[in-house]
Amino acid sequence: MYYYAIRQDFVKFGAKIEGLNNIMIKITLPDGSVREYAAGSTAMDIAKSISEGLARKVLAANVNGDVVDASQPLNEDAALKLLTWDDADGKSTFWHSSAHLMAEAVQAVFPQTKFWVGPAVDKGFYYDMDLGDAKLSEDDLLILEKKMNEFAKQNNAYVKKSIPKDEAINYFSEKGDEYKLDLLSNLKDGEISFYTQGSFTDLCRGPHIPSTGTIKAIKLTSVAGAYWKGDEKNKQLTRVYGITFPNQKELDEYLLMLEEAKKRDHRKLGKELSIFTMDDDVGQGLPLWLPNGGIIIEELEKLAKETESAAGYKRVVTPHIAKENMYLTSGHLPYYADSMFPPMELDGTKYYLRAMNCPHHHKIYDAEPKSYKDLPYRIAEYGTCYRYEQSGELFGLMRVRCLHMNDAHIYCSKDQFASEFRAVNDMYLKYFKIFGVDKYVMRLSLHDPAKLGQKYINEPELWHQTESMVRQALIDSNIPFIEVQDEAAFYGPKIDVQIWSAIGREFTLATNQVDFNSGNKFKLSYTNQHNTSEVPLIIHRAPLGTHERFIGFLLEHYAGKFPTWLAPLQAKILPISDKFMDYAQTILQTLKNAGVRAEIDDRNEKIGKKIRDTELLKVPYMLVIGEKEMNEGKISIRRQGKGDLGAKEVGEFVSELSKEINERRGD
Repeated sequence: MYYYAIRQDFVKFGAKIEGLNNIMIKITLPDGSVREYAAGSTAMDIAKSISEGLARKVLAANVNGDVVDASQPLNEDAALKLLTWDDADGKSTFWHSSAHLMAEAVQAVFPQTKFWVGPAVDKGFYYDMDLGDAKLSEDDLLILEKKMNEFAKQNNAYVKKSIPKDEAINYFSEKGDEYKLDLLSNLKDGEISFYTQGSFTDLCRGPHIPSTGTIKAIKLTSVAGAYWKGDEKNKQLTRVYGITFPNQKELDEYLLMLEEAKKRDHRKLGKELSIFTMDDDVGQGLPLWLPNGGIIIEELEKLAKETESAAGYKRVVTPHIAKENMYLTSGHLPYYADSMFPPMELDGTKYYLRAMNCPHHHKIYDAEPKSYKDLPYRIAEYGTCYRYEQSGELFGLMRVRCLHMNDAHIYCSKDQFASEFRAVNDMYLKYFKIFGVDKYVMRLSLHDPAKLGQKYINEPELWHQTESMVRQALIDSNIPFIEVQDEAAFYGPKIDVQIWSAIGREFTLATNQVDFNSGNKFKLSYTNQHNTSEVPLIIHRAPLGTHERFIGFLLEHYAGKFPTWLAPLQAKILPISDKFMDYAQTILQTLKNAGVRAEIDDRNEKIGKKIRDTELLKVPYMLVIGEKEMNEGKISIRRQGKGDLGAKEVGEFVSELSKEINERRGD
């Protein structure tokens, strides 16, 4: 029935095109050139008019800012960008289409399956599905891959059809599909479309690639559980992850990177190096930092405190809970309530675990009168926050429920904003250099004007002003950035700092936010040069993010081989036998006096095993001592990953090591 309806639509559509053939529209391409085409032409038609080679690469199109099918007719003047694999939106369309191809394969192998949603993600795609009584194992993934390759080679087109709501409801009611019916309940007539490729039809708004034949290399990577709608009270569905590429070479390179990523998984390394642990009796998403992790935390805080002190920040300490009224004033309630732990009640008053530090800092600003001479007023705190992440979203140190944030707030005048904002960005660049982060980008998150008063504070003029100020500050700083709509904080635009690890994994490190709302909400003020009252602008910033996320990143970035200044154990003394233990103790004391974290391997083991075990623990320096070293007052030095560096006098080595640590060198 649906195939016939689709074909009939094409017949009707063709008649319409005939009537449009005499109407010409202007298409503006990314290079600024303008071309004329007959109304009803598609992005694919335009691509073919440029070159057949380009047309073969086109996956979708951006028309006036919206990503659409390359087959969608264009009936009026438009700005057009043809999207290929090299474009983020092209990849996203490719992977979303691959999710539909996977669903077709699942439907062929498990006909009783009902499907929820199948979005593209940063690397690939997934589909959530209800398999009924069937179970899908890792072994089934190879079967599904084979079936996907079979369907991909059929080169079936992805065909869109707009459907009236009542027809869509009837279609899925006949199937007894409560998941799609739930999606339909939030849609209106005119918003509903089906996509069909091969034997699979799904409720979807698109867009999709032209046909399945573009998908040349397929890998289904894992099977997981996922609660329907992310709510642990709902039924648990089966989630299958996968990734696809337009050629086998890229898939092979990706799989090699994936193997390296497994070796660098922060959860694996965190356990092997005794950095942190999780315990069910403590609770999900609540990491316990072991002594080695505590050392890394201390070193990061030391770096932050030194940097912030030099930049004029003053340190503060605030409580972990506060009354409900403060979060109502800030607006976090009700906007942020789903991410906060339920309240505690005492003497008829509700208290919340703090999910953010900013309201507490506003109260500190307001504790004493301020004048323009006190501005900019910068206060910093490694504040502990508690956020209720859904169980299915928790992931090692990357998504937790207790986090320690490198937080600070700057209260300044509008005239001071640009220089303060640039200074924060300069702080990011300093940290990037220290940690060897070569690839980064600032993501400027803007509001959506259509959601003012709902998701965002209803101050259109202030939104325009502050977004322009942030954009200009980024341009003036010559820092690479991209703009993303509808991802701002509810009280103002923000910058999310995206960084890439040594193996190319992307992380959101931290945030830099502008707040034009809280000053008024908390009645904050300062007396200006004219002796009148003004409301300060507020900058929220956290250059090192949280201990949890940043240490997780560093574990993977360094593969556990921390630079010496950050390593929990910086040097290990390896005596060849017990005869040299007194000499080892002398060296140990010399190192400790110089502030070096060191210990002796006093086990009754051969030196080869001591070296291998110390290598596995990723200790930067191994100091081997035997009779020759003791008689000459020297040590034989081995460097993690570099091997034997030869012998040196103890004093010379300690001096060089202390310099390396104090300068926080990256190697």
